[in-house]
Amino acid sequence: MKKTLFVLMAAVVVIAASCTGKKAADSLKVDPALFEAVIDGKDVHLYTAENANGMIVQFTNYGARVVSIIVPDKNGEPKDVIWGFDSIEGYLTGDAFSGPVVGRYGNRIAAGAFTLDGVTYQVDQNENGNHLHGGKKGIYAVVWDCKQYKNDKGEPVVEMTYNSPDGEMGYPGNMKITVIYTVKNDNSLAITHKAVTDKACPVNLTFHPYINLHGTSEVSSNSHILYIDADSFTATDRALIPTGELTPVAGTAMDFNTPTEVGSRPDRSVEAIDIANGGYDQNFVLNHPGDMSKPCATMYEPATGIFMEIFTDQPGLQFYSGPAMNGTDVGKRGDVHHRFSGIALETQKFPDAPNHPEFPNTILRPGEEYVHNAIYKFSTK
Repeated sequence: MKKTLFVLMAAVVVIAASCTGKKAADSLKVDPALFEAVIDGKDVHLYTAENANGMIVQFTNYGARVVSIIVPDKNGEPKDVIWGFDSIEGYLTGDAFSGPVVGRYGNRIAAGAFTLDGVTYQVDQNENGNHLHGGKKGIYAVVWDCKQYKNDKGEPVVEMTYNSPDGEMGYPGNMKITVIYTVKNDNSLAITHKAVTDKACPVNLTFHPYINLHGTSEVSSNSHILYIDADSFTATDRALIPTGELTPVAGTAMDFNTPTEVGSRPDRSVEAIDIANGGYDQNFVLNHPGDMSKPCATMYEPATGIFMEIFTDQPGLQFYSGPAMNGTDVGKRGDVHHRFSGIALETQKFPDAPNHPEFPNTILRPGEEYVHNAIYKFSTK
């Protein structure tokens, strides 16, 4: 009888804790009503997906964007580990690159120009005379079509599609772009980017999250312990345009082959780093491109115990430590987006590859399909 009573009491405690954790996680969700809008004649919505283990991811079809990623910390307390805003208004007036898919060409193209099959194309110059993340109205700033369903494992899937017309932001060809998000039962967010075109065009789609494993941008992400499986990086000029050289990381502040605290290197004024802002904004050349059996990068926060692994089939990873953030944006729950309070780790091809034939190919041609896979997996330790 006593044993039975003990088992029943233990079960009640577990259920109560589970309910408490669920309520706490639900309290971190943003309100779907604040995302109901019409932009460029298309309806905008918020979508919520939750796996069997309580991981919650919220999306909006404005920019195929991830709004929230809610996972448990080492104490079982839910944390929202991605920057974002409480309403669609925040994404229209605040940082445009908070959680979207960017493109057609993520990262930079020098002078916004490239020559393809003997034709020189001029795309939008939206950053100091260069092209960044697809231009001032790239795919991150349009409304996508969206559908939700479950895969054969019962995992929630959010699939978004956008048809980019010929000439949009200066790019050639009509391009159909699809992004498939799967909230997997191992607490990972799997992302598949796809594209097809009717005219040759460079393409480099990438997910652009600002991550803070503290669960708030009010605490610096410089305390995160970062590992990147890369022995070299693409050297750049002061405008962050690649020179074409691949520089070894050994002996530089770019060496993250041993897990290292992001803010532990006081002397970061090297040519490879964003000198103007005093932080990291660099593409790393991954050691095992195409191999998704091992992480290309990991990041850990001792205070919360949250551990993130990134897997990809792409050759590059952009590490941006948030030096240009100035505290003017106020995000979810009133959190200010301070300098060095969010880290972007973006799986990708190399910056300015259309102007560097020695870099991995980025040209998509009719009859081909562009596919880019990435996984962001969360656990605790």
